Amino acid sequence: MIELKHLSKTYGGGKHQPVKALNDLSLQVPEGMLYGILGPNGSGKTTCLRILCTLLAPDSGTVTVSGIDALTQPRQVRRLMGYVAQDVAIDKILTGRELLSFQADLYHLPSNKRDERISELIGLLDMGEWIDRRCGSYSGGMRRRIDLAAGLLHSPQLLVLDEPTVGLDIESRAVLWQVLGQLRDQGVTVVLSSHYLEEIDVLADRLAIFDSGSVIAEGTPTELKKALGGERVTLKVREFSDLQESARLRNLLLECPGVRDVVINKSQGYSLNLLVDTQDVSEVVRRHLKDQDVPVFSLTQSRPSLDDVYLQATGRTLMDAELAVAGLRDPKAERKQSM
Repeated sequence: MIELKHLSKTYGGGKHQPVKALNDLSLQVPEGMLYGILGPNGSGKTTCLRILCTLLAPDSGTVTVSGIDALTQPRQVRRLMGYVAQDVAIDKILTGRELLSFQADLYHLPSNKRDERISELIGLLDMGEWIDRRCGSYSGGMRRRIDLAAGLLHSPQLLVLDEPTVGLDIESRAVLWQVLGQLRDQGVTVVLSSHYLEEIDVLADRLAIFDSGSVIAEGTPTELKKALGGERVTLKVREFSDLQESARLRNLLLECPGVRDVVINKSQGYSLNLLVDTQDVSEVVRRHLKDQDVPVFSLTQSRPSLDDVYLQATGRTLMDAELAVAGLRDPKAERKQSM
């Protein structure tokens, strides 16, 4: 359904420092699949989706949707897809039903089909109790549902959603998850971007993990976690003071039987993730570090998650990446910790 090849996009320049949003990004999405795009804010997710939806032109690369070149034939591609942007912008004066009717007219739906389709979507998204109220009175969850309904009016073959559940209450998120699963089962190709690990893990048939404008991992959630193998042990010791000390500690841990790899969390110099083969490694690690006079603050063991996949590829967790983008970490401290 979708083929993106070697996409690059840079913002800024001139008086402003250029920012490379996409860096030679390539991606393929099979037809009839719910495909997840996971990554922190600033990883290139929104830029990628806006290019896919013909709202933004790349600096280089190609975009093909259902065999159609989206860069030279954008109008034909738009007929195939529905797009739900990250920010919801709806008229506050119109009622929900009036808004959907207006949107249907923009799609040139016949009046009989329009009314039937609107009624169908009202039932699908459980909007019957409030659809005839003015949109200005809607909660965030209601606004997201009406926005999704507008994107589905013309029964698109491809539905693209950019972080659709950000800020939603539990009930609205559950409704949205159910609807997306139903659409996938009906053969609609769904592309969903998110920075919620649980959401992508539960919904996606396949996913790509973005970082710094590139795809750093791709596959099914099970494949990506299985590739790490074994169990995960999270270990916290005293903060590293330099590269030599962190390397020494990593080598000490690799000496422990059953430890396959050690990843140092660059955002938290005192935190390490161990990939282990057996379930009884924790005590072995604890005793070995005690013998080497290395104090252990905490040690926990669990199954690998998508966050471990991201940590393995980048050296930091998804949450730490979010904090770094938001400017909540001291860059100087982060550089020191990553040494």
